Amino acid sequence: MRPGTLQLAALPPLSLYVHLPWCLRKCPYCDFNSHEWRVDGAARELPADTARAYLAALRADLEAALPLVWGRPVVSIFIGGGTPSLFAPEQIAELISDLRARLPLEAGCEITLEANPGTFERERFKGFRDAGVTRLSIGVQSFDDAKLKALGRVHSAEQALAAIGEAAQAFETFNIDLMYALPGQTLAELDRELTTALNFEPPHLSVYHLTIEPNTRFATAPPSGLPDADLASEMLDLITARTGGAQMERYEVSAYARAGHRCAHNLNYWQFGDYLGIGAGAHSKLSFPHRVLRQVRWREPAAYMSKAGEGAAVSNENEVTRAELPFEFMLNALRLREGVPLQSFLERTGLPPSSIAKALAQARAKGLLEADPARIAATPRGFDFLNDLQALFLAD
Repeated sequence: MRPGTLQLAALPPLSLYVHLPWCLRKCPYCDFNSHEWRVDGAARELPADTARAYLAALRADLEAALPLVWGRPVVSIFIGGGTPSLFAPEQIAELISDLRARLPLEAGCEITLEANPGTFERERFKGFRDAGVTRLSIGVQSFDDAKLKALGRVHSAEQALAAIGEAAQAFETFNIDLMYALPGQTLAELDRELTTALNFEPPHLSVYHLTIEPNTRFATAPPSGLPDADLASEMLDLITARTGGAQMERYEVSAYARAGHRCAHNLNYWQFGDYLGIGAGAHSKLSFPHRVLRQVRWREPAAYMSKAGEGAAVSNENEVTRAELPFEFMLNALRLREGVPLQSFLERTGLPPSSIAKALAQARAKGLLEADPARIAATPRGFDFLNDLQALFLAD
């Protein structure tokens, strides 16, 4: 609350992110903070003592962070990973109960859980719904067994189909994650993938271009046969056309939804809302009347659990400078097809319009930004060249 360099008239909505860091296997393309947990036999969940210790660490982490968000209602919760569905439904129920006991959740607060078809068992998803989860996000990536093998996934196409079928019965809102531009993938193969996904009439679909990220196995041993830029562009056009034909709107770069089923949690990120992140390696962005703060938790699960128990789960934090704020805001807001009101920039950053006037003029002159002076929104060309558009707002 001490004086700072900004002047925020009001604080933005607050979300909560909870990171559950373990996976059955680390995928070769994944650069998230996930850690392989080798299970024996047919087991598809963590040992009870490990889950119990981690839930205790999350409680300690949250309690230490409460003074930073005291009294602020939470609009959404996202339980991500890793593979959160490695935790049993009763453990997820305990987690959600712990959160409800310590935070004021808004009525209708969206609670999303990421799930992997490789952890799917009959009635398991219903158990997550009974635990308080309102939205399931299923990491399918592909319905082609050969493509799943190339991606290092632990599940089969058959398991993916069964998992989606059960999710559709248990949840009013669920998301299917798919990837495109896979090794050796053709336009016809992607079309079949989309047909399979859309046959379930999913409320929400997230479709991501496979990219080779640093510090992944694919970075040191890239797969062969990756589609070139022209084919990848045709694939994106196909995705947009097929989803549009199924009454799904592309409301963000990689997100397609039916009316009323946009992801509230991700929308808050893209609108530069606040989020408290707890769990190993979790990130936070928190606003105060005179500053915006970023935090990161300890990455290694064992170190995180030890530090959280000491009330020191945060490994580092820094204040976002005035010079950094325009780019940080645009990195998120320009991903939205509709963009955001100019007023939102003023409210979320505490900066005057003059701080981005030059960049706005350059972007409009290049045809990357709509001419509407009251709204910041990419043109179709700007959406296609989003990195170039966002880069205009980097500090000199």
